[in-house]
Amino acid sequence: MIVHKNRFKRALAQEQHQLGLWVSLCHAYSAEIVAGAGFDWLLLDTEHSPNDVPDVLAQLQAVAPYPVSPVVRPSWNDALQQKRFLDIGTQTLLIPYVQNEEEAARAVAGMRYPPRGNRGVGGTMRASDFGRNKQYMHECEEELCLLVQVETREALDNLEAIAQVDGVDGVFIGPADLSASMGHLSNPGHHEVQRAIEDAIRQVRALGKAPGILTLDTRLARRYMECGSLFTAVGMDVAMLARAADGLAAEFT
Repeated sequence: MIVHKNRFKRALAQEQHQLGLWVSLCHAYSAEIVAGAGFDWLLLDTEHSPNDVPDVLAQLQAVAPYPVSPVVRPSWNDALQQKRFLDIGTQTLLIPYVQNEEEAARAVAGMRYPPRGNRGVGGTMRASDFGRNKQYMHECEEELCLLVQVETREALDNLEAIAQVDGVDGVFIGPADLSASMGHLSNPGHHEVQRAIEDAIRQVRALGKAPGILTLDTRLARRYMECGSLFTAVGMDVAMLARAADGLAAEFT
């Protein structure tokens, strides 16, 4: 029995752009609906959504039959959260608020079993096909993908060191928190913020790692892709539902 292949990680390594959608509705049914839409990856969010491990498990099961790669964002850079999401079969994690090389290395350690890391060892979890795959612990690292989120001035100052940490596959630029950190709260479109984002994308790409980002602005999404973004989320299920509902109601008021 072999470890399930991580299509997303392999595509990034081959510099094939991956189109994504943010999934925040916290339900398997809605996750399944968007899983068949044609995106390359879906971000199952637990940082800013009321998601927990059982919810994420149900969403992973719902999207499994579709040719789309689920990415899970824990709420913090925490080895205990990493262990729980990896054990239920998550292969790609996006770790928020990574500020420096040490924090990036801590995130890497949570992806790896001892002695290379500190991931807790479990014998019968879903990731190993409930213990049937005896090679899982020896081979899984090749198929696990770690993305770290850079979203402050401090993180940008340490961007090169963060990106060069062994085990970091990609660096996600967080526009909302970055704009707040730069003194432009709720205004990620500010020219200073945009310049910093574009410079960061180019720098990460030049360092040989995959840069990524989320934006609901299609013009900006295309611009980021031109700058070198390799995993770009271009929408959010909550926003799509809210906008469609608002638009429909407006037609009758």
